[in-house]
Amino acid sequence: MFTDYIFPSTVEEGIKALQEANGRGRIIAGGTDILLDLENGKYHAELLVDISRIPELQEIGIENDTLVIGAAVNLTTISCSDLVKKYAPSLAKAAGRVGALQIGNVATLAGNVVTAQPAADGAMALATLEPEFIIEGPEGQRKASMSEMYAGFAKSKVDSTKEIITYIRIPCQKDGEAAEFERLGMREHLALPMLNTSVAARQENGKFEWVRIAMGPVGVGPVRAKKAEAWLAHKDITKENIQQAAQLVLEDANPRSNPVRGSREYRMKTLPIIVAQALNSVAGQLGFGGDLSD
Repeated sequence: MFTDYIFPSTVEEGIKALQEANGRGRIIAGGTDILLDLENGKYHAELLVDISRIPELQEIGIENDTLVIGAAVNLTTISCSDLVKKYAPSLAKAAGRVGALQIGNVATLAGNVVTAQPAADGAMALATLEPEFIIEGPEGQRKASMSEMYAGFAKSKVDSTKEIITYIRIPCQKDGEAAEFERLGMREHLALPMLNTSVAARQENGKFEWVRIAMGPVGVGPVRAKKAEAWLAHKDITKENIQQAAQLVLEDANPRSNPVRGSREYRMKTLPIIVAQALNSVAGQLGFGGDLSD
């Protein structure tokens, strides 16, 4: 499967090792996906470069109203972090729903994005938080938005034979803003969801100033419901408007049938329901709970 395994102490050491491997090495952090992919022949690697012991990549901090999560921080740490709970609570919730405890103790949020699965719970929560990814490679540093991370179904634009994600930077949630994550699955853990969604919004004077809605698996990566977002912006926060927006998400959704996780028809009927749940939760957090969900 591979012939060598190293633990660089710095990002620079890791990049140098990848360069010397000349395409035959790959980055690993938690390894919950790539080890299975290597065993199944999806990828080939002679060298695995494990970044999990690089100190600066194991930290969570705040810089200039931005939550900064190191690429080697595991999902359990994210779900339990007081900083994440305060400034990105929907992400803390989603991070605690990925896999089971044993998986969360090693899997990383960066890995959840790089695997590029359309229903990855951590990536779904991130999708409406406007994250910025810091990526280091042989040509220096580059930055990428969420939409710039996906090259296709289960394909990432980050080349793990050359590049290392170092940090995920997320604007801190401010007063007047809220976010939520919801999933529908056959069971709580150890199964990809049939559907999941995240919503973030800001209110001003009883209206949605802006709304972001992401959903999956209904396309490549987390898919933004652009038509629903545009329609709901500057609308009153009411049950009727939430229900209308929840139906509009179908215009940007194109789910496939899956023999295990549900047919296309089932997903199209159910998607507006979980989106409405997330929107209602956000409205409640913004002080407009009442009977919106009736």
